[in-house]
Amino acid sequence: MGQQKVVAINGLEIQIQRGSFTAIMGPSGSGKSTLLYLLGGLDRPTSGSIVVGESALDQMDENELAAYRRQKVGFIFQSFNLVQSMTALENVEFPMWFSGTQPKYRRQRARELLKQVGLEDRLLHRPTELSGGQQQRVAIARALVNDPALILADEPTGNLDTQSGQNIMLLLSELHRNGKTILVVSHDTRMLRYATDVIYILDGRAVSEAEYRATSELSM
Repeated sequence: MGQQKVVAINGLEIQIQRGSFTAIMGPSGSGKSTLLYLLGGLDRPTSGSIVVGESALDQMDENELAAYRRQKVGFIFQSFNLVQSMTALENVEFPMWFSGTQPKYRRQRARELLKQVGLEDRLLHRPTELSGGQQQRVAIARALVNDPALILADEPTGNLDTQSGQNIMLLLSELHRNGKTILVVSHDTRMLRYATDVIYILDGRAVSEAEYRATSELSM
């Protein structure tokens, strides 16, 4: 940032188990989202290594990273990132266009996923015709189209009311029970009820729960 060097991730060393539901907790600016983007192959580390399954992300070129994102990772963002001119059905179909999936199968798969997230009656609605919770469920359906093993969610309840946020947590928990590895960045402490593992981050480094809570109390 100009002449100022900002270290978003500071010598972080973690292991995330396959099949876990891991919550990453930390205040704004702690490096949570940067960690998520690194694991998703959206950002590159300036040093160190990142291994997801058999994939060494730090050694991949851009084409390999694109294939990794398309085949192995499902992204869920706080701001939904839906295409406003597309219907819910078209938004869910969209990632399959890039993998050469046949139109008939694309439409069938999108319908099945929207039914799975409880939106079978909203297939032809555009984002502006959907509530925040419904838009997030469309985004979750879209994240599942290529059957990824890893789901990365960046503040998935951040823009939602209390009940809608609770519904999204329940949906993520169901995906976890069905065998997905879930990694969620969140400020929402309710997420801890569903997590099998928790990573606390302050200033780009992993800390104990005690240090995290002590720091949180001091900032109040």
